Amino acid sequence: MAQAIVTPLTQALAEGKLTREELKSFMRRSDWPSLRRLAVWLALVAATTTIVTLAWNSWLIWPAMFVHGVVLVHHFSLQHECVHYAVFRTRWLNDVVGQICGLIIILPHRFFRYEHCDHHTYTQLNGEDPELIPMPKSIWEYLFYISAIPYWRAKFTELLRHASGRLSKVELSFIPTVEHETVYRDARAMLTVYVAIFAGMAIAGWWDLIWYWLIPLLLGEPVMRFVRMTEHVGRPTVSQLSENTRTNLVSKPWAFLCWNMNYHAEHHYVASVPFHALPELHEKLKDHIHVEEGGYFGAHRDILRQLFARKS
Repeated sequence: MAQAIVTPLTQALAEGKLTREELKSFMRRSDWPSLRRLAVWLALVAATTTIVTLAWNSWLIWPAMFVHGVVLVHHFSLQHECVHYAVFRTRWLNDVVGQICGLIIILPHRFFRYEHCDHHTYTQLNGEDPELIPMPKSIWEYLFYISAIPYWRAKFTELLRHASGRLSKVELSFIPTVEHETVYRDARAMLTVYVAIFAGMAIAGWWDLIWYWLIPLLLGEPVMRFVRMTEHVGRPTVSQLSENTRTNLVSKPWAFLCWNMNYHAEHHYVASVPFHALPELHEKLKDHIHVEEGGYFGAHRDILRQLFARKS
C-alpha cells in the first residue's frame, strides 16, 4: 500500500493548526475586495506617472522613471494572480485584467497561463519546470540575470517566434495542440497593437509614451528579476514544496506591490487561495515551510553565500 505524502498542508491539518473549514474560507473569492485593491493600484500608477511628469525637465526624471518602472513591472504579479483566476470571482474579469497587464509588460496572457501551469506541476525540477531560474555559477552570471538582459532577449525572441507560427520544443510540451494557433494569434495581435501605438505616435509626433512606458519598463525590470530569484533560486531542485520554495517576509509596501506573492510557498501549496488570504494562510503553515525572515535581501544573501561556497 502506497504511503501518503506528508506536506505542510496535511501536517497543519493533522495538528489542528488549520481546519478544512478555514481552508475553504481562505479559498473563497470575491470581486469587491479585489476591485478596491485594483482602484488603489490604479491610483498608485497615476501617482508615479505624475511624478515622471513633474520631473520632466530635470535630471530627476531618471529616478522618477525608475520608481514608475518598478510599479509597472509589478503588473506581472497582478497578471500572475489573474492566471490563477484568483483576483476576481467573476472569471472574465481575471481574463480582461490579465490581458491588459500582459500588454503593459509584453507577456501574452494565454501563453503565460500554460507555461505557469507546468511551473506549478514541475516546480524546480531541471528539464521540466519551464520557469526554472538556474542557480548562477558566478557573480557575473548572477548580475547578468538581474540586469534583465537575458530576460528581454528571451521574451522578444519568444514573441517574434510565436508571431511567425513557431513554438520551441519546450513550449510544445506544455501548450496543447489545439491551442497552438491561438497562441500564434495572441502574439500577432499583441505586435499589431504595438505597431499601431508607434505608428500613432509617429503620425502625432508625440513620443512621450516611450518615457512613460518603455524606458521605465526597462529600468524597473531588474527589480522584478531580483524579486523573482528569491522564490526558488538556491533552494533544492527536488519535488518537495517544503524544500524547493521560499516564503519571504517583506514590508507592507513590498507585499502590496507583489500582490502578496512573497508568500510563495503558501501559494504553491494552495494556488487557488486568492492573494488577500495568503497572509492568513501563512500563519497556519509557517512552521512547516521554508520562511526567509530577512525578506528579499535575506534570500539573496543565501543565494550569494551558496554561490561563493561553491567557488571556494
